[in-house]
Amino acid sequence: MTEDRTNGFKSGSNLEKMLAAGHFAVTGELGPPQGADPEEIRHKAGFLKGIVEAVNITDNQTAIVRMSSVGAAVLAMGEGLEPVLQMTCRDRNRLAMQADLLGAYALGLRNLLCLTGDHQSFGNHPQAKNVHDLDSVQLVQMVRDMRDECVFQCGEEIEGVQPRFFVGAAENPFGDPFEWRPLRLAKKARAGADFIQTQMIYNAPKFREFMKRVVDLGTHEETYILAGVGPLKTPGMAKYMRDKVPGMDVPDEIVERMVAAGEGIEDKKERSAAWRAEGIRICIDLIGEMQQIEGVAGVHIMAIEWEEAVKPIVEGAGLPARSEVASQPIGAGG
Repeated sequence: MTEDRTNGFKSGSNLEKMLAAGHFAVTGELGPPQGADPEEIRHKAGFLKGIVEAVNITDNQTAIVRMSSVGAAVLAMGEGLEPVLQMTCRDRNRLAMQADLLGAYALGLRNLLCLTGDHQSFGNHPQAKNVHDLDSVQLVQMVRDMRDECVFQCGEEIEGVQPRFFVGAAENPFGDPFEWRPLRLAKKARAGADFIQTQMIYNAPKFREFMKRVVDLGTHEETYILAGVGPLKTPGMAKYMRDKVPGMDVPDEIVERMVAAGEGIEDKKERSAAWRAEGIRICIDLIGEMQQIEGVAGVHIMAIEWEEAVKPIVEGAGLPARSEVASQPIGAGG
């Protein structure tokens, strides 16, 4: 990554400091509402404060119009959370991206996740035109140059304060062709991604194989890798992800665990509660496996519209409260 990986911090991000100190980091997600009510952000923030290191604020997730990720991130920050601002290439050209980055940094945001973005055909405005002026790797490079070289994408110098973001990118370990995915991750790391958050993992043995290849390339020493996990709510959700979602790898045994959790329960509410409890247990088990894999620096828990599940997952996995982690001296590890 950089020479000052454990000493001088580039961004002022607490997430960066915790990762550099060797702590097993935990991040979560918060989805902005499809309206302008700030109380929805504040309500969700209450489930995550003190539980996670930082919280991704999604950017028009699934190509559905939602409150601005910058606006929602500032509201979340006001509730005591450290946001990870998501920015997609789908909706903005490089002018708008750079303008939003300057504004976001001026408002106190320090973490950024660079994404391609879900195709607009999946959302509520399928007739919208996508932009894709840059791809996600080019976005990472642009943000890195704004931070480290103090220049805009066109090469002109930034006046005054440059945005010194802790820069992240996403990776799907299970996309085809599988053997190329570690190389794709390495490309993002070398473009300037300080951390990587993966898509949700349910096939731990296959992810272990992916990470072995990542470690063989030395990429785990260039960027911090956060393994994506998420709780299942129903057997139907597990089956849909297994059968219908490209790039997802949900083993049959995971589906069978979800099905078995509700067997013999006639009451719908009780059956739903049993499914959710099992989904949380599966997520806890996966975190335990992630902790044993070389090169994994933490986990990213995706529980969109189920933020209250994050606390029992973190506690069930035996991870310390973030307040306990933050109280340890930087450099102590753990």
